Amino acid sequence: MPFLVLGVTVSGAIAAFVPPGAIARLLPRRPALAVPAAATAGVALPGCECGSVPVAGRLVAAGVTPAAALAFLLSAPAINPIVLTATAVAFPGRPAIVLARLLASLLASIGVGLLWLVVGRDDLLRPARRWEPPEGSRTRRFLASAQHDFLQAGGFLVIGAGAAATLQTLVPRRVVDSLAHAGPLSVLALGLLAVLLALCSEADAFVAAGLKEFSLTARLAFLVVGPMVDVKLIALQAGTFSPRFAWRFAPLTFVVALASAAVVGWWLL
Repeated sequence: MPFLVLGVTVSGAIAAFVPPGAIARLLPRRPALAVPAAATAGVALPGCECGSVPVAGRLVAAGVTPAAALAFLLSAPAINPIVLTATAVAFPGRPAIVLARLLASLLASIGVGLLWLVVGRDDLLRPARRWEPPEGSRTRRFLASAQHDFLQAGGFLVIGAGAAATLQTLVPRRVVDSLAHAGPLSVLALGLLAVLLALCSEADAFVAAGLKEFSLTARLAFLVVGPMVDVKLIALQAGTFSPRFAWRFAPLTFVVALASAAVVGWWLL
């Protein structure tokens, strides 16, 4: 929740203080170049995935290429310094896992963004009823925008968190353990587990470190998939953009994130 507050504060500031189109002009004009630039910029937003969704929504409203905003949405909770530091603490003496998380997450963010340019539908990111901040001073617009984004995202966050808690209760530990030595299936298993558990990206490394029966590549999949697609995020994205977007975007993100983790894990781990 603290990082959701940070996210809506940033999104409110964008709505109130940044002129329309200003952020879009900072990115390369060509969408294929704007995507990797936006993904790399994700390192500048400390926090978890809860805060990146409202920021991405404001970026789209401010005229940023949707694919670039989505690349930022995916990378910010995965490659920021807080998350990478937590990963280093959870895996002491294993800098390769930190580097692998950084590279795989960045690769997945850029990959999804570029694929969205080809197969995505930007109209799905525009809710049927777009809220606009009221006229008045910039301070008033900032407060109104932050309040609106917090109430909207917070409601869907509660729904997603409730679903995650239910799934955590229903998934027996023995089922997870039985897949630890299932070869490539173990990578898929931990990817799916990350979707179901919906952990905060600042804490997921400590859970992954405890899954010692799984390979490092499988645990990398857990770390890459979790901040990009989980039941909590699906609910947040459905509320911020549209349900049709969430159901189209989540499977695409899952496949690309899983593939990125598998490739980078094979290479580095």
